[in-house]
Parts: sequence; structure tokens; C-alpha cells
Amino acid sequence: MPESPGNAEGSKNPGAPGEPVIPSAWTRPRRPKRERPTLSRDHIVTEAVRLLDEEGAGALSMRRLGARLNAGATSMYAHVASKDELIELVVDRVYGEMEIPAPDAAKDWRTAAARCAHDVRATILRHPWIAPMLGEVGVSLGPNSLRLNESMLAMLHTAGFALDRADHAVRILFAYVLGMTTSEAAWLTMLARGGRSPEDWTREAWPAIEQATRDYPLLSRRYTESRRYTEQAVGGLPASADVVHDNFDYGLQWLLDGLETRLDADATRA
Repeated sequence: MPESPGNAEGSKNPGAPGEPVIPSAWTRPRRPKRERPTLSRDHIVTEAVRLLDEEGAGALSMRRLGARLNAGATSMYAHVASKDELIELVVDRVYGEMEIPAPDAAKDWRTAAARCAHDVRATILRHPWIAPMLGEVGVSLGPNSLRLNESMLAMLHTAGFALDRADHAVRILFAYVLGMTTSEAAWLTMLARGGRSPEDWTREAWPAIEQATRDYPLLSRRYTESRRYTEQAVGGLPASADVVHDNFDYGLQWLLDGLETRLDADATRA
């Protein structure tokens, strides 16, 4: 697991003189650039993301990253003040991969919101280490995070949601995506460590599921129906990835149904 905020590699101290109330990589003044720098903050963040993708959140440390970059601690801290700050930076880098709604997306806000939700899910699954790190960041002040939230807020507000309703809708939408995808990312990470695919897990799990649910008729019936529905002709195995995707989309459509109903109700009262 990642080291907790306030670790020895550079702790935040919001009470220190001259420190902002919310210490952040985005509020700290940048140091002047040297004429010919051999290292940059962008370079550090790029390598940090690469390290995290290869080895997971537990592998990230300033010392480990410095070794990969062939850079000493002094050089590293000249660009990134602490590990906490580095986490902010890598999280915002990943936010930058997420799709921003098009300027005219309000015309079909529901489709655009669903597309954004699926893209956020896909991004988290590409970088499963980001899920536990989001809680460490707290208030995200990075430009990519702010841009994504502003675009979603503008789309829903233009579509007819009052600004406060649009804000709640964005928060609920992202909370759903993160809640569903965090557990999925953890599951896929566990499988990868064991060298197994989702299909391998499904093949091994079905007998245990059937045995465990024998005394629970509704659960047993549901699992049996689910297996029958999702079996593929080739190999007779459930398409695990498709099932997870469909479950995600099923819940997402329910959520969007609720938002659409609220929008229609507000329009009727207006």
C-alpha cells in the first residue's frame, strides 16, 4: 500500500508560516527553471506513472523513482516537494486521459454523461493504482481534474439542470463510477498477481458458487440464470469482462434515469 500522507519523504504541514491552508502541488510557487535543466517535473511524473503501471502503488517512493531517473534526492525535491505532492501530480496526469464532453454535448447530455462515465472507468482500469490514491489527494486542484469537472458541470447546467443540481449530479455520477470501478480494479489486480484471467477465475469459481448457494434458493436461481445467459459457444465459459461491463452500464442507466426524472420534474415545476 502507498505510504500515508505525512510520511518521512516529505510531510505536509499546513500550519507552517507561509504555507497555504490546503498545501498542494498546484498552489506552491514553482522554483525558477535553470537554463539547461536535466530533469523536469513533467519527466518525473511521466516516470512515476510508468512505475505505478508496472509495479503498483506500493512501489512508489521518491528514492525508488530517483533511482529509475538516475537523479539524486536534491534534484528530485527541486521539482517535487514531497511524495504527497507527487501523488497529486500523477493523479492529475491520469485525469488528463479522461474524455472531456464536447461543447455541444448538452443537446444529448445523457449519452455524453454515459460516455464520460465509461471513459473514466476505462481509465481507472488502465491505471488501477489510482483508486486508493484518490483518497490521499483529498481536494483535487489539478488543472485536468478541474477541467473535467467544469466541463461536466457546464454540460448539465446547459442541459437545464440548476447549477446546484448539476453539481450534485456530477458528484453522484463520479461516486458511482469510482465505487464500481475501484472494486473491479482491485479484483483485476489480484488476478494479475496470480497470473490468472477473469475467465480462469470464472471457471474455477462456478463450482464453489453453486455449492455455497445450495441453501439459498433465490441466489442459486439468480447465479444459474446469470451463467446460462452469459455462456459463450466457444469453450462454454461466461464472458466475465462483458458481464462486468454490462453490470456497470445497467447501474449507470438507472442512475441516469433518476437524473432525467429529476430534470423533467424541475422543468414541470418551473
